[in-house]
Amino acid sequence: MGAKTMLGVYWWVVVILMVQFSLGASLCGFEVQHQNKLYKFRLTSPLKNYPHGVLSEDGFYKISQNNSESGSETKIWFQLCEQMVFNHDPPKCISCQTCGGPLHCGLTCSALIVKNVAGYHICDTLGYATNSNVSLIDPKSPGKGVKLNMSASNADGDCSLSISVQCNANGVQAPTSMSKSGKCNYITTMMHPAGCPVVTHIGNNGFGWIGTLLILLVCIFASYLLIGMVYRFFVLGIHGKEVFPNLDMWLSIPRRFQTGLEYTSSRVVGAFYRIRYGSYTRV
Repeated sequence: MGAKTMLGVYWWVVVILMVQFSLGASLCGFEVQHQNKLYKFRLTSPLKNYPHGVLSEDGFYKISQNNSESGSETKIWFQLCEQMVFNHDPPKCISCQTCGGPLHCGLTCSALIVKNVAGYHICDTLGYATNSNVSLIDPKSPGKGVKLNMSASNADGDCSLSISVQCNANGVQAPTSMSKSGKCNYITTMMHPAGCPVVTHIGNNGFGWIGTLLILLVCIFASYLLIGMVYRFFVLGIHGKEVFPNLDMWLSIPRRFQTGLEYTSSRVVGAFYRIRYGSYTRV
C-alpha cells in the first residue's frame, strides 16, 4: 500500500472519528414514560468496564453465517449509533460504492452485508447512522431493552438491519446469528449493560377528576364572592364587612356544623344503646 493510500485511509479515519461524537449522543438517546416511571436509555454513555457504551471498541461488530442450502457465506459488519471504523479485518468487496468505495469499504455506512457468490464478494449497504431509530423491544416491559433499526436504499430496494440490545447488567454477549425478513431486511440480537435503562420514579402530576372538580368549585366560589363584593360596594354602596354577600349565612355555617355534628353523635349513641341493650330500660 502506497504512502498516498495510507494517508487517505488515515484521513478518512480522522474524519469519521470527528463525526462520531456528533452522531452518537443524538441518535442513541431514548426515553419513555411507563406507569409513573421514566426509562432513559443512553446507548453511547460510558459505563463501568465499557467506556464507549454499546459501541464496539474494535470499531465494528461482525456476524458470519453459512447457508447450508446454497453453500454461500454471508457476513454483516455493523456499528451502532455511528459509522464503522476498521483498524483490522476490513470487508473486501468488488465495488462497495454506497459505503466508501473499494478503497474505503465500510467507512461511510453503519451496516454492510457481504455475500460470497461464486468466489466474488458482493456488498450492499444495510443502514446509515443518520437513518436510525430507537424503540422498545417490548412496550409493556421497557426494562428489557431497546431495538435499533437502521436502513438504506440500494439495488435490492429498501434494506435494513434491526439490532435488539437486551438488558444484561452482567456483561456483553455479542451477536452471533442473524435472521432474514423479506428480501434484504436482517435481524439480530445482542446483550449489553447499555440496554439497561436508568429508571426514575415520577409522581402523578395529574389531579384526576376529583381534583379537577374541587378546583372548579373553588374557582366558582371565588368568582361568586368577587362579583358579589364588587356589586355591593360600587352599586349598593355597602362598606365594611357587610360588603361580603350573604355574610350572615357564612357566619352561621360553623354553628350549623356544630349543631349537625351534635345531632349525628346523639343519633349514633342512641342507635348503639338500642342495639346493645335492646328494649330494656336502663336504671
